[in-house]
Amino acid sequence: MEPPNGLEASTAELEAIVEGVREPLGEADYQKLKAAVHTLGYVTELLENRETTIQELRRMLCSGRTEKTAAVLERAGIPTDAAPPPETNSPKPKPPGHGRNGSGAYRGARKIPVAHPTLKKGDRCPECDKGKVYGQSPATLVRIIGQTPVQATVYAMEKLRCNLCGQVFTAEAPEGVGPEKYDATAVSMIALLKYGSGLPFYRLERLQRNLGIPLPASTQWELAGQAALQIEAAHEELIRQAAQGEVLYNDDTSMRILELMKPGLADEDFPGRTGIFTSGIVSTQGGREIALFFTGRKHAGENLADVLQHRAQGSEPPIQMCDALARNLPKELEVILSHCIVHGRRRFVEVAPNFPSQCRHVLEALGAVYRNDALARDQQMSPGDRLTFHQIRSGPLMTQLREWFTQQLDQRKVEPNSGLGTAITYMIKYWDTLTLFLRQAGAPLDNNLCERTLKKVILHRKNALFYKTQNGAHVGDIFMSLIYTCQLSNTDPFDYLTQLQRHTGELDSSPSEWMPWNYLGTLQRNGACVDSG
Repeated sequence: MEPPNGLEASTAELEAIVEGVREPLGEADYQKLKAAVHTLGYVTELLENRETTIQELRRMLCSGRTEKTAAVLERAGIPTDAAPPPETNSPKPKPPGHGRNGSGAYRGARKIPVAHPTLKKGDRCPECDKGKVYGQSPATLVRIIGQTPVQATVYAMEKLRCNLCGQVFTAEAPEGVGPEKYDATAVSMIALLKYGSGLPFYRLERLQRNLGIPLPASTQWELAGQAALQIEAAHEELIRQAAQGEVLYNDDTSMRILELMKPGLADEDFPGRTGIFTSGIVSTQGGREIALFFTGRKHAGENLADVLQHRAQGSEPPIQMCDALARNLPKELEVILSHCIVHGRRRFVEVAPNFPSQCRHVLEALGAVYRNDALARDQQMSPGDRLTFHQIRSGPLMTQLREWFTQQLDQRKVEPNSGLGTAITYMIKYWDTLTLFLRQAGAPLDNNLCERTLKKVILHRKNALFYKTQNGAHVGDIFMSLIYTCQLSNTDPFDYLTQLQRHTGELDSSPSEWMPWNYLGTLQRNGACVDSG
């Protein structure tokens, strides 16, 4: 096959061509072609990075596989010691209840109390006619209905006209109907679907149109953009409080902003830099977790440095968890650096088919360390107790592993330039930061918390493909930060976004009282003040 000629067209130009043939192609073929163009652009970005290898391309583009030790060893042809689950012929009885979720899981459901038709507490028992009945926890029924994501109500206000003077009399709108066409709840739902669930504006527009309640994509964007300005104070307060965290996780993933991808456009702040990224930062302190997102030319380390500028003076340096890429480190700011042990482990996963017995030794040793960490988490150990526990249980395992690494290289059992040799070299090079959990209380083992956070960005990228402008990216960062922090705080993001929009004045004056973990208390206090007044 002859090599193809070079393509003199940007991804944005290809997408414009695809948009031009959308109608004759049909929706299904249009989506396939659009995904192919996006994949071509993504592969091109990866190939422009000289550090990207064919193996990494295959891992990123092909279907993902689990990295659990048992699965890795099975793919490498090594039998595991795990016993198969016992076989049974009798089916497992279905537990009583309402399926996977009990009635208590429906926190957002409307609760309707139903009184007994003939009895009340204290009445004589109709069965024995001797005892008295008393109250118990109510029996529950769950009934689920469907409805449109964004609903509408049309008020047909009667109009009367005098046949003599021509005066027109129109009925007043019902009490409680505000002057705004779009309620705060509608904006919250749009933001949740777009930035929380990855549903692009045009898909929601199509769904709403099919359900008889039109909601143009341009209108959705206008509402989201206006709401982001109103609640931006909450995002800024999240940044300030995240800067005070004990442990900060950070990483980034590629993103696309069409405004920054125009041919010949030079960025004065970042000369020569062509990449566009969304950085994810998760700050933890006292069991509280805050998620932040930043999209643009900056790397994760530069965005983390901007966040840490808000850290209180005199505070102890925080623990930073990331992988070993230099761009993840904040410049000129003191942190206690901890590297992700999963990134080191993954190198052995990738070469396990070629070095099965050696990789099995490493994977099982690290698996024992992770079991120790899970045990410490299950027992809810304090950071100090967890440190002591790891020093006793995991310290000897890691010491033996380090000695094994050294023997493999010193005794020339492994070629240093082989896949296994480079994996061992990586572990030895970053050993101190990979094993910080054995010396520093509260140091995590890996960066999985941030990796899970970035899945929200990847979901948006797979569905919406890009942001059009830098302002659009900033709006997305605001909503994603607030929504995902709500999820980490076990808070209802729909209610939270709605209350922020309805209390913008109070939010601007005291943003610290309108965080996902304390806004309900603020609402109660404000309501008590109103009632007492």
